[in-house]
Amino acid sequence: MATLLSSKVRDLDGLPVNRILPHIKKRMIGPFIFLDHMGPMDLAPNKGLDVKPHPHIGLSTLTYLLEGKLLHQDSLENIVEIVPGDVNLMTAGKGIVHSEREPVETRSKQHRVNGIQCWIALPENKAEIEPSFQHVAQTDLPKHEVDGVCITLVAGSAFGLHSPANTFSPLFFLDVDAKAGSAIQRPEPEFECMLYLLHGKIKSGQETFESGQILLLDKETSFQASTDVRCLLLGGEAWEKTPFIEWNFVSFHKERIEQAKQDWRERRFPEIPSDAEEFTPLPNRGLSDNAN
Repeated sequence: MATLLSSKVRDLDGLPVNRILPHIKKRMIGPFIFLDHMGPMDLAPNKGLDVKPHPHIGLSTLTYLLEGKLLHQDSLENIVEIVPGDVNLMTAGKGIVHSEREPVETRSKQHRVNGIQCWIALPENKAEIEPSFQHVAQTDLPKHEVDGVCITLVAGSAFGLHSPANTFSPLFFLDVDAKAGSAIQRPEPEFECMLYLLHGKIKSGQETFESGQILLLDKETSFQASTDVRCLLLGGEAWEKTPFIEWNFVSFHKERIEQAKQDWRERRFPEIPSDAEEFTPLPNRGLSDNAN
């Protein structure tokens, strides 16, 4: 069986994004506590994604582009251009600041924005680790192809594959391309699992699902591709306790979030040496008020 989830449009520094997690019916899927789909959007010259410096604690951000380019800059002095298929994994731990902007050469002409950003909550015993950053090129991601289904393992472990991206709890994030008529199996049946259908049609039993639909899967769910399909499968070991989430902060303790908010107000977070002229003010309402 598959349970349909909905997404809602949210604002990301002036651009609409589809927010999938957190959801009122499902706050987390494994350690995944936040999931945005940016686009797909066609943008005119000199318009583009321009996320100013902002802080995080208690999580790892994972950016995975489907189209377009982004420039990642952070307070550890990393400056990395992200291209489709690469994995950009930043672990905030006790605190980090980063910005995400489209490169000048990209936004100078008509272009397309299309990508996924998710937050992976850190286990309570890892929440205050030192911040770190890892960029994994698409050529270094494990791939497996069988019976018309091509799987790329973005993060975690599944189907005997192991991603080099350094995560801190059992999870998987798969990018799946399937030919019409092929069977799509869900990984790790004991884990929670979500399928996000990017394009195409799939069938499970007597039910048919179409592009843009988000499905929470049970242990036995499998699908057949009715057309050529691209989908994402992500999930992990269910968490007994859900951390709090407010704005860009994740913690098991509300007072830690309040401390982070005050630290950001008083500019006690480290700056991004290459992008220190702007910053994102603390909003009046946190992300915890904005779940679907």
